[in-house]
Amino acid sequence: MEMFVLGLQGSPRKNGNTSKLLSAFLHQAESLGAQTRYLDVPRMNIHPCRGCGNCEKKAFCPIDDDMQEVFPLLREADIILMATPVFFYGATAQIKGLIDRSQVLWARKYIHNLEDPGRKWRLGLLLSVGATKGKDLFEGISLTAKYFFDAVGAGFEGGLVYKKIEGPTDIERHPSALNDTRKKAADLVGRFLRRKKILFVCTRNACRSQMAAAFARYHAGDRIDARSAGSAPADAVDPGMVEVMREKGLDMAFCRPSAIDTESDGLRPELVVSMGCGETCPAVPGAGQLTWDLPDPEGESVDFMREVRDEIEKRVKALIGSVTVPITR
Repeated sequence: MEMFVLGLQGSPRKNGNTSKLLSAFLHQAESLGAQTRYLDVPRMNIHPCRGCGNCEKKAFCPIDDDMQEVFPLLREADIILMATPVFFYGATAQIKGLIDRSQVLWARKYIHNLEDPGRKWRLGLLLSVGATKGKDLFEGISLTAKYFFDAVGAGFEGGLVYKKIEGPTDIERHPSALNDTRKKAADLVGRFLRRKKILFVCTRNACRSQMAAAFARYHAGDRIDARSAGSAPADAVDPGMVEVMREKGLDMAFCRPSAIDTESDGLRPELVVSMGCGETCPAVPGAGQLTWDLPDPEGESVDFMREVRDEIEKRVKALIGSVTVPITR
């Protein structure tokens, strides 16, 4: 996957001002080469937080609904957009439900001391409109956005907010709103597109390539757009891999295996690092090829998994030394 922008649309009104503002950002991002995803939150099956405390105790949310698909997207995204109109000086109930359920990500960071590998580089932006012109119109919603982005691991870039927007076409008649949004998209997306694109591949994308991409993203997400894939992807990542990465303080709980064809087509990598997929490793035109002879630790002892993990981190750090173009914050 190319650098990824996730848009969270929180207005219950279909095709309203909030949707148009968000779409302007996403369309500009796509035109620059980013992949985007628009989530129409009010039309999703997201239950409110029950306050059960499971995320604090066990580090996961037990409610089986669409949020289980949202959590991995929040972790995969390079830029997250929270788009909502002002309802009683706050966010809409629909997007507030998504925000409240993100408590599990806060708990994994601040209670269970697990670091999302992309946290240091991910960005968050608020897009909001309100009908009135009060000077404090966006005070509450901006605080909500600030703490939401902290919970999901995104540096808060502030907001593009517009007053006196109520009628269905008001945002289009605003003298600068849509153009401001496109310019902001060009700024934020441009920071990420300068990174070197590296695809780490193995057979099942359950252990080695997942660890390599996570280490690359954690140590050098400002210089490397790191992704991983498998020639015959597993249904889920290896639990042993998740545990040994946890020992390093890195959170792999929401990682999902993906196919080589899917990732290589989307990412258009400049370098492919293969480790054990043999003849099924991709030959990507124009991309450099690097082979790491590493044994497959899936299903092996925890000590063996640790040895492979440490060797991968060592090799990733050496690779990082050859990449020198950081993004700017």
